[in-house]
Order: sequence, then C-alpha cells, then structure tokens
Amino acid sequence: MTQTINTSGYSAITDSIRNEARRILGDGTVSAVIGYTSSRREGSTQPTVITKSEDADKLLFTAACLNNLVVYLTKAKKDVPHEGRIGIIVKGCDLKALVGLLGESQLKRENLYLIGIPCNGVLGSLFNPSAELNSETIAPKCRECTDRIPAGCDFMPDVETVGLPELNPFYSSEIARLEALTPVERWEYWKEQFSKCIKCYACRQVCPFCFCEQCLCDRNRPQMVEQTPRPSGNLAWHLVRAMHLAGRCAGCAECERVCPMDIPLNLLNRKMAKELKEMYNSEAGFEVREKGPLTSFDEHDDQSFIR
Repeated sequence: MTQTINTSGYSAITDSIRNEARRILGDGTVSAVIGYTSSRREGSTQPTVITKSEDADKLLFTAACLNNLVVYLTKAKKDVPHEGRIGIIVKGCDLKALVGLLGESQLKRENLYLIGIPCNGVLGSLFNPSAELNSETIAPKCRECTDRIPAGCDFMPDVETVGLPELNPFYSSEIARLEALTPVERWEYWKEQFSKCIKCYACRQVCPFCFCEQCLCDRNRPQMVEQTPRPSGNLAWHLVRAMHLAGRCAGCAECERVCPMDIPLNLLNRKMAKELKEMYNSEAGFEVREKGPLTSFDEHDDQSFIR
C-alpha cells in the first residue's frame, strides 16, 4: 500500500529561506547564497547562486531539491564568489558532508552561513519532478534517514515537522540480502555491476569529498588505475573510491543518482559505513572530527590482522 509523505511544510520553508536570504544579502552578512531554484522542466529544480537580495524570490524548496549543494564549496564553480561569507542551504545529509569537510580543513566554519532545512524527504529521481512524494517515489536514502533536522545551523525555518510513516528500509535490506550470499556470489554480483561502468566519472564530479585537484586515478606516471572502461580498471576504480570514502561518506547518494548506468554505488558506501560503525563505532554526523578511524592510530587499536 502506497503511503503519502507529508510535505505541507515545504511551502513555508520556501518563504522562510527567501526572507532570510533577502536579509543576509541585504545587510552584507554574506556575499552569496547557494540554493535551489526552478528549472525549465515543470516541477524540476536546479542549483543556483544568488548575490543580490532582490533575487531571493528565486529560491525554493520542494521534494524535487535533490542536489547536495556542498559540492559547490569544493569544486571550482565560477558563480560562487571567492570573497566574503557564503550562505548555503543544507539538508541533514548535506550537512554531514559539510561537517566532514570542516574536519578535513577543506572549509572554515566562519566563512559559511548555514541555512538548515527540516526535511521530510525528497524524490528518488527527477523523471517526474511533479510527482507526489510517497513511499514509492521517495529516495531510497530517505527511507532510513534519522537526521532530518540539521543541527548547528545559523538559521532554521520555524516550521513544525511531521513524522514519517514507517517505511521499508532499502539499503539495510539490500545489505542483509548480499551478506547472506556466499563470498563468490557477492563477488560475482559486484563484478556484474562494475562491468556496466563507462568511466564517465559523474560519481566523482558530484561528490563533495572528491576535492583533489588531480585524482590519483587520473595519473599515468605511474598509472594507478586503468582509465579505459574495462573490467579490471572499473573494478579498481570503484574499490579505490569506496575505500577512499569509508568513514567519510555522508550518504547523500548523489553518486548513485547521477550514475547513467544505474550502478548501486550508495549501496557499497552504506556497506562500508556499516562496517566502520561496527568496528570503530564511527559514523558521519554533525560533530566535527579532525581525524576519522582510518586516518588515525591508537595504541589500543585491534592489531590482530597483523601477521
């Protein structure tokens, strides 16, 4: 039975973020605000950067606001000013990515003005951006999200949130299904998934944590990963990226959303997150950490793997 998700507060959120953007741009608190605006297709949205208070009415928030805007703080985006404080609209999963970047010294909190969004979920895709948000159309990541209210923001719309109906978790169920397979069966499953990769690197471009000026996997002297879309190179690319994101991934699932070949990339990331939680009691959150479990050493760490 399809269950409707309450998004009645999204209209009030839109009014609140417009008023706040108008205020902070008008009084010089920020030099720009990164948010969402309407796109050409009816009901769809796209990221935007506004620098004038009179453009605040272009901002909105709907169930079609899928993008993780934090990527605009790490990639060279020509519309984002290089001077002054930057305002940015963040959902809970987006804020986890931003907090991770703060811990890695890629961003400075004093340079940011965070506008938090109490989020009841977004659509899984924009094939039908005007669709009603319900238990069938909601993004898989939203089915098991426990951080709908981003903490520690500079501004939060005063909108009462409505509880979600109980939804069947997607990633948890899929992880359990894969864990029940034999190692050989799991290996065959991922080999089949990675064989579809065309090496477009859309997953890398949309990820806030892929901020290196030159990716290790692009180097050819020496070549670390084969760059052509062949099985060995594809496997190496996705395993290297999964390990690179272990303990860091915020679960925004943008990599999976933009993949043109429908590879379940966030499923792999959630599996890695599950392992980090069980082994080190560590997970992405709203608290800034200078070092994660895979980038730090403690003399009391389990060393049984050393032979």
